[in-house]
Amino acid sequence: MRFIPILMLSATAALAANDCGALAKLALPATTMTRAEVVAAGTFQPPAGRAFQNMPAFCRVAGTIKPSDDSNIQFEVWLPASGWNGRFQGIGNGGFAGSIDYTGLAGAVAHGYVTAATDTGHAGGPADATWALHHPEKIVDFGYRAVHLMTVNAKAILHAYYGSDASHSYFSSCSNGGRQALMEAQRYPEDYDGVIAGAPANYWTHLLSNAVWDLQAMEGDGYIPPKKLPAIQAAAQAACDSLDGVKDGLIEDPSRCHFDPSTIECKGAEAETCLTAAQVTALKKLYTGGTLAVGRKLFPGYAPGGEATPGGWVLWITGPSPDHSLMYAFGTQFYRNMLFDNPEWDYHTFDTDRDTKAADAKFAAVLNATSPDLSRFAARGGRLILYHGWDDAAIAPGNTIDYYKSVRERMGARKTASFVRLFMVPGMQHCFGGAGPSSFGQFTVGGGDAGHDLDAAIERWVEKDVAPEQVIAAKRKSDFDPKSEVLRTRPLCAWPMTAHYKGSGSIDDAASFTCSTSASQ
Repeated sequence: MRFIPILMLSATAALAANDCGALAKLALPATTMTRAEVVAAGTFQPPAGRAFQNMPAFCRVAGTIKPSDDSNIQFEVWLPASGWNGRFQGIGNGGFAGSIDYTGLAGAVAHGYVTAATDTGHAGGPADATWALHHPEKIVDFGYRAVHLMTVNAKAILHAYYGSDASHSYFSSCSNGGRQALMEAQRYPEDYDGVIAGAPANYWTHLLSNAVWDLQAMEGDGYIPPKKLPAIQAAAQAACDSLDGVKDGLIEDPSRCHFDPSTIECKGAEAETCLTAAQVTALKKLYTGGTLAVGRKLFPGYAPGGEATPGGWVLWITGPSPDHSLMYAFGTQFYRNMLFDNPEWDYHTFDTDRDTKAADAKFAAVLNATSPDLSRFAARGGRLILYHGWDDAAIAPGNTIDYYKSVRERMGARKTASFVRLFMVPGMQHCFGGAGPSSFGQFTVGGGDAGHDLDAAIERWVEKDVAPEQVIAAKRKSDFDPKSEVLRTRPLCAWPMTAHYKGSGSIDDAASFTCSTSASQ
């Protein structure tokens, strides 16, 4: 379903500018307005979660969109009461979505943006897909419809409130939000001028098929317990840490790392410092990724080097015990509640070729954002930044490189370079955190500079045509506090360039590194 701009103009023409309450009467297709009120400056308590302090006054608008009989898309739009910077910022969702990101809304409106978010049409936790059982229209809303309709509605509300359109529109999110970002650029290129897609789950059907494939790879004696992860990481680091010219606890480019798990196979009795033959086989499969018939790749494997870092493999891949990982949760939730409509489905019955084919047939067009044809987005001046952490244990980083390569192959290297950049982040886990510098403005809209902040970088690219070739990332004492002490900085280089140590200077200072292309790339 697509809204018709001329209908929106006629619906908004009669409203007085900056009359927040009048927005409750705004007529938008398939939409019921449920809230339109001024929120005074100060503390704001959202429906769930912590209160936000020192908020500016803003107009809070909420509504429900029903593009189908089974749709129930909740969305909110926040508009600064004064000091609007002229820009619109769309907010994405992680996991299976299911809630409105009030933290994202608060951060954006505090920096002068009009901003919008949606629950994508259902309520639930990020690892819960029970809402999808026997609800195909809700899956369509989750797949692509909700974010687009949120965006179109937000722009109509914005126009009605200020009497003018946004000068530029941006969308930045990670994981499933990265999939949403690419879906917008591919399917609805007119929605946003600048898009940032972090660790995108854009090959959804293969990502979650590979999750089940990995579960089967670690069945029985192949299961790798968390207590063995430190030995695996130490061996991988020993093999590959110094490839960038300095030994600093980070593998700058794991694609150049050829660590062989067989080197730590137990020679005698099993111990925490070695792997059994079955565990070696399982680990090799995890690094390689799933395969389909005739050796075709199902999905890339995980990169070596960050196996034991807290929040990594033990959370996503191995779990504290078998069948207790997030990989288990996401893979089984997808197959039980989305694909087979069978809550009792057992992953042990999974057949890679048969079931991946079924997933593609039913949902590739709805959930996957893999089209390399970004010609419409490029033609209207759109700009796209991709980023991915090399230590990501949720979505293998090679997937984002594969997508970037597919765009370059389809559109040509020169054209791709005119509107797409990819930044790979050494030592970063899923979207943030990890052993390496992983703070570069990916979750903070506004207030940064283009040399250290991706959101500022894409705004400068869209509005001043200055492409980012590197961004300085910081490792802070607390990954969750953007104001905490900086322990290390490192340049993130536009792929295929990587950071290389100059040979002198502190290894904790970005100035001691330069971006260059390795011979193997």
